[in-house]
Amino acid sequence: MADPWRKKPALQIVREGNPGKRAAPDTVAVPPAQMIEPEWQETFRTVEGPERETVNARCRSVASAEWRRVVPVLALTVGLGDVDASLVKDYCVAVARIDQCERELSEHGMMLRGERGWQKNGAATIAGQYRVQVARYIRELGLSPSARTGLAAPEPADDESDLWD
Repeated sequence: MADPWRKKPALQIVREGNPGKRAAPDTVAVPPAQMIEPEWQETFRTVEGPERETVNARCRSVASAEWRRVVPVLALTVGLGDVDASLVKDYCVAVARIDQCERELSEHGMMLRGERGWQKNGAATIAGQYRVQVARYIRELGLSPSARTGLAAPEPADDESDLWD
């Protein structure tokens, strides 16, 4: 279920109409922007050692695929602006890190033999922390089914009705 206490953004009220005739909130309206995919090489840098480089190359690939998957949806549903780029980038990085942790868990298992006996693999804790962050990003960006119930698809825009002209 959508959060009933969270107010709709002004742009969403304008796009969906305002049947209650309540004043639209005085929030910052961000003009839509063409979202350019970040250079993932800067985030997941090339490192020494083939094993670690393979991990970073996979992270670059996963983050890029997630960016290409969600940005078109978000641009259509919520209207992304330049200020949203870092949020979407952080979301993609978190998804890539979860993938990295899951691969670590698959390779080495949930429990590792340590100095003091069997211990929980640290990747399980890290994956849990990233999952909490991804859940927050999903709610904020409207990517879950329950978050989408509060969003409506925009009407086809006439050339004259552009809010940002």
